[in-house]
Amino acid sequence: MSGPDSAWQGVWSLDAIVNRRLRRPRAAGVTMVIDTGLGLSSMRDILDLAGQHVDHWKFGFGTTALMPRAALEAKLALLRDWDILSYPGGTLLEAAVVQEHCRVFMTRAAELGFGAAEISEGTIDLPGERRRRMIDCARNSGLQPITEVGRKDPERQPEAEDLAAQVLRDLDWGAAWVIVEGRESGQGVGIYDRAGDIRASFLDEMTRLLGDAAVRVIWEAPLRAQQAYLVCRFGANVSLGNIPPQECLALEALRCGLRFETFAAVAEQSRAAGVWDPSRVENGAPAKATTSER
Repeated sequence: MSGPDSAWQGVWSLDAIVNRRLRRPRAAGVTMVIDTGLGLSSMRDILDLAGQHVDHWKFGFGTTALMPRAALEAKLALLRDWDILSYPGGTLLEAAVVQEHCRVFMTRAAELGFGAAEISEGTIDLPGERRRRMIDCARNSGLQPITEVGRKDPERQPEAEDLAAQVLRDLDWGAAWVIVEGRESGQGVGIYDRAGDIRASFLDEMTRLLGDAAVRVIWEAPLRAQQAYLVCRFGANVSLGNIPPQECLALEALRCGLRFETFAAVAEQSRAAGVWDPSRVENGAPAKATTSER
């Protein structure tokens, strides 16, 4: 964002572009980063550069069970300093559920310093009542419940109406946000075909059924073309997830219309509204040098 500490302040104003974005804390337009094994120093560097643009930080799948506790707690403390919501991946909770340790998992997550829990059925099947109780369990443990809809297996993909119905149920049961499964590959799951392209009619049907609740959805979009499509389709304040940590600043540029995929539309809108005329010389343009000054 442009502001008092912007490197470009005083050269020209980017406010008209950058102010398309809602400011943190925000309930829409969130960016969820997926961390699959970033070291503390690398994480600190990324946050120093782009932390103001990150809302959620998910520790992918079961990675937090495989790192030293001290390292995990140091990372969680850093995220709290940045006021970034943290949660372990849903697969780890699914593993706890299989071992009948859901409540123990929620309690330990809160003790470690996580702010939320991701509740998913990416691999296992759960009765609806069990899913509702898991949402309650997260809340009772002091965690924000964030659910995920969809399956990880490309051969077991729900229809758009089934996904939309589950989103609405989860929100009614108390979920703070609902993530739509896209995996880390962005291929063959959810709103994506096997090549990673968005199934436009599938997406349109989902959003039609969701209505106003669509603002509470986080679309996992690990690939650049997917991010661009969703920003162009829903605007700068669409919520996107599974963003690689090193790409969260690039995503913010995309959202603000400071990359080709979205800047073209911004430039055309400015021209059509009369805000910008390609042939008009700016008021602040330097005067042409006289002969004596050359």
